[in-house]
Order: sequence, then C-alpha cells, then structure tokens
Amino acid sequence: MLFDSSDELTREELAWELVELFDELGAEQINEMLAKNVPLETLEFFTAYVEQSWAPVDVDDKTRKRLPNLMLIGYLLRVLEDRLLPDAERFDA
Repeated sequence: MLFDSSDELTREELAWELVELFDELGAEQINEMLAKNVPLETLEFFTAYVEQSWAPVDVDDKTRKRLPNLMLIGYLLRVLEDRLLPDAERFDA
C-alpha cells in the first residue's frame, strides 16, 4: 500500500492503489473481483464497443485487443471512487 489508511485518498492516489493491487493479484483473484464488481453486460459492452467503434481506426491488433481492458480499468476506478471518495472528490461526468 502506497498510502497510510488513515489518509484521505485523492483520485490520483486511488488510481495508483488500484494499479498496485492489480500487480499483486493472480488471474483467479482478478476474475473473482470482476465477477463481484462488474456486471457481465458491462464486459460484453466494452468488447462490442471496441469492435464497432474502433473497426475503422488504424490500430494494430495487439492494441485493439487491450482496449476493452483499458475501459474496464476505468470502470473499476470509477466504482472505487463512488464507494470510497468523499462527494467533493468524485468526478462528475
């Protein structure tokens, strides 16, 4: 953990905590966390969105395959923000 649990985390600190956590988890633990926090429809949406929206964009296959994961990380960060940060720190889109 990068920050003392008694500190109030900023959005940036929370993002770094999430990255650090992912580095420490195994595939089974990541899958369990996803199953508990991300609806299957959301995962399916990310994949479909990339397939449809990025089809005309000139991006190599390796990058294209990672885009749903990038969207997923953003989604998880937003879920954490909603659960952990005071209202004033939340990002209102």
